[in-house]
Amino acid sequence: MRITNLRTNQIKNPLGFELDHLRLSWITENEQSNSLFQSHACVEIADDQNFKNIIYQSGKRENIDSLSFTPNVILEPRTRYYWKVTVWGDAGDVATSDIAWFETGKMDEQWQAKWITPTLDKDIHPLMRTSFHLDKEIESARIYISGLGIYHLEMNGEKVGDEYLAPGFHAYDYWLQYQTYDVTDQLKQGENAIGVMLGNGWYKGRFGFDGVHYELYGNQFALIAELHVTLKDGTTTIVKTDDAWKCTSSPITFSDIYDGEIYDATKEIKDWSLPKLNDQNWNQVLETEINTEKFIGRLSLPVKIMEKRKPIEKIITPAGETVIDLGQNMTGWLRFKVDLPKGKKVCLQFGEILQNGNFFRENLRTAKAEYQYISNGTAKFVEPYFTFYGFRYVKLVGFDAEIDLENFIGCVMYSDIEETGHIETSHPLVNQLFQNAMWGQKGNFLDVPTDCPQRDERMGWTGDAQIFASAASFNMYSPAFFRKYMYDLREEQKRINGSVPFTVPSIKPKGETDFMSGDGSAAWGDAATIIPWTIYLHYGDKGLLNEQFETMKAWVDYIKKQDDDSGGKRLWRVGFHFGDWLALDGEDPNGFIGGTDTHYVASAYYYYSTQIVAKAANVLGKLDLAEKYSILADEVKQSIINEYFTPNGKSAINTQTALILALHMNLVPEHYKERIAEDLRDKLAGDNMHLKTGFVGTPYFAPALSENGSSEDAYTLLLNEDYPSWLYAVKLGATTVWERWNSVLPDGSISGSGMNSLNHYAYGSIVEWMYRYMCGINPVERAPGFREILFTPKPDGRLDYAKATLNSASGRIATSWKINADGSLTFTFNIPFNTKATVILPDAVAEKIKVKDKNGSRIKLDLMQNDTNVDVELWPGEFTFEYTPTKKYIKNFNFSTTVRDIISYNEARSYFNELFPEIKENKFILELVANKRLDELVEDHLLSKIVTKDKLSKFFRSVNK
Repeated sequence: MRITNLRTNQIKNPLGFELDHLRLSWITENEQSNSLFQSHACVEIADDQNFKNIIYQSGKRENIDSLSFTPNVILEPRTRYYWKVTVWGDAGDVATSDIAWFETGKMDEQWQAKWITPTLDKDIHPLMRTSFHLDKEIESARIYISGLGIYHLEMNGEKVGDEYLAPGFHAYDYWLQYQTYDVTDQLKQGENAIGVMLGNGWYKGRFGFDGVHYELYGNQFALIAELHVTLKDGTTTIVKTDDAWKCTSSPITFSDIYDGEIYDATKEIKDWSLPKLNDQNWNQVLETEINTEKFIGRLSLPVKIMEKRKPIEKIITPAGETVIDLGQNMTGWLRFKVDLPKGKKVCLQFGEILQNGNFFRENLRTAKAEYQYISNGTAKFVEPYFTFYGFRYVKLVGFDAEIDLENFIGCVMYSDIEETGHIETSHPLVNQLFQNAMWGQKGNFLDVPTDCPQRDERMGWTGDAQIFASAASFNMYSPAFFRKYMYDLREEQKRINGSVPFTVPSIKPKGETDFMSGDGSAAWGDAATIIPWTIYLHYGDKGLLNEQFETMKAWVDYIKKQDDDSGGKRLWRVGFHFGDWLALDGEDPNGFIGGTDTHYVASAYYYYSTQIVAKAANVLGKLDLAEKYSILADEVKQSIINEYFTPNGKSAINTQTALILALHMNLVPEHYKERIAEDLRDKLAGDNMHLKTGFVGTPYFAPALSENGSSEDAYTLLLNEDYPSWLYAVKLGATTVWERWNSVLPDGSISGSGMNSLNHYAYGSIVEWMYRYMCGINPVERAPGFREILFTPKPDGRLDYAKATLNSASGRIATSWKINADGSLTFTFNIPFNTKATVILPDAVAEKIKVKDKNGSRIKLDLMQNDTNVDVELWPGEFTFEYTPTKKYIKNFNFSTTVRDIISYNEARSYFNELFPEIKENKFILELVANKRLDELVEDHLLSKIVTKDKLSKFFRSVNK
């Protein structure tokens, strides 16, 4: 056995994070061990690396859960703790982990440092510094620091740490976080110096929807820092910010999240963060106060340069512009080498797309998104400090004609989150779609889950976040990232009676009523319940669920109060709601609001969130509350049935999204479901097998189909290549997911610039279906964190194979399926140590299944026939199943084929539409014939003039190759 991935509060070796609720987790791999399950474990914590002073030992216990273990230990401020775990397997094996650590910040310790502010004009970006002497050798050193807006820290001439844009983006008026850095190796005996640059950031720069707001949280630069140095003789020296520090103007003359940065190297001060600098002519600073309710250790994961990309091409556009192509829409900046005469200015402008071959950035609206650099005559690599860009293309202005691409490096920036999931299929466009969703997550998981990284917005829209939370958790190890976002949400919610802002952190312009600073919309506010529950399902950490439970409950209580105050009908029929945002079935297909009644959507989420709160209460042992919210959920469901469904189960709202929500959210009794599912299938066929859904309907569309026996239709949605579809964008060269289904038109022109992001992850939620249904990896509510796995792979003949891996909270899960040349199926499943799995094999006969272990040896298992499927319970290990399915997965079209079968396949649909344009162009006829067989059309006295045997024979020759 081998123990890996030791995490404290879901972070590996966290330094200075807020650890008020300590939880430890790890993964055990059985490798060559005979053990399959953990029998016992023991956790030890010490305050020394040699474990001579053990402060906690759990003892050898059966009830220690590797997903989340809370030791009963009292932590001290500014202390590093070491921990390890020993695991015993059920076959008698034993393994002890390597040593992990966590280090506390200041906790409740009083700050000796003071907030200081420069004595400069508030718009002048400052340098701030101090120097100090250490007369003895250094044992260790930590600096605890925060700055407003954002800071860049140097010590003795070198950057401290590898993160950027600290302290990050959060609800500054309610809480502020500080960071901790180990600077032991950057100090020396003798003279030392600390230097800090400050930029505007989210705190005091231009920020908010459409970018019309300034100084949302404050109007002054500020800094606090406290350096604690432990010397080898055991004594301690503290260096702190106070009015003895000095300041002067920075070479950064302008910085802004939206507009970029201007750096004038002619104003650089050589050695500004070295002790030898003579700063006698620098200005004094003032001590100040920063008004925030909480000042705590960090929750934000550091934003880092996580990847680097080389440009793939230099382009001279028809307009004569010099543009370099990074080959990928990304978030970050360009690091580049300059060797220019003193005073020479160059400018980089960032955009997502070319138009008519020329550089284009109108869809960034008012965001200038540029970087200006004025040379001091020195050759060096440069990059911004206090901004970031969403881009693929960079226009170079003022550079020499000869551009060497080796002098440019694309720096990809996002929060320090580990990739955990991967999907591969036989279909190149599907593989690219998966990568686009992953890149959309990378581009928008920058401290908060933003809607987009490029235009004058970049805000933490709650609707986008909850839509994508599960897909995000398959793709990347996300609990710590979402914990910080939920902390922001909780702090915002406390001030608005349980409601939830449209964006978190909320943008609150002073003295203005701004629509985008509103709150209380269904699907958006439901981030309060859906995200914590999703994170619990994926990671099995009850502590995270418990931290957020009051927020979850408060949101449902807010909805109930809205309901009670408007008559108590157990429906949510008041207030503004975004509804099925950007759906295509509204009165204006290019408008914002879809065709599904927004109050139906709101009532559906009322029920959905209330159910989640009841389930969370049950998990946490709050049984009285579980019963209370279960009763409320039942009341809401009955009201929805009474209001929106006929006695025979027909939906009064005939839209794709209305039917999808009824199925996915379980809004109707079980005996209604087949009727609703059939109506959804008919609706989809009537829409020529294309989606018309927006932000609410899209995430649940394919799952609702697969859960109700229509996975072929779900594959059709996935594999459609024309508008509107996911692969439409891929075929047009998209490398991220778009905000709109037609963000770019078939001729390559952008469909509009007012609200049109080419990096918007919400519709990337399709990858959750790809993990759960195409490849079949599902968490189980009764044993979350993939302690139990439900494998439900659903092959389709339009793909030769699909496979997925997931480095879950319980270990590495892998699954694959393949359709062999003879039509047989091969499935492989890898189940990690200390987990169980149920596999549902589709279209199978138990007696005809061959089962092999990882060595290829035949084994016997207890296979249970369950209608057309076969169920089997599995234990840790690798298993392969081979059989010939009871249905053919490779489609052959004939006179018994239905019209909906034909239009479910891209190539067949194309031929059919070409031969029978009268059907394609008449929605009424299409709905009428969708479920009819071709031989029925030939015999129909009205349709036989259109659908002839000769035309059908031609059709069969074209598609049956």
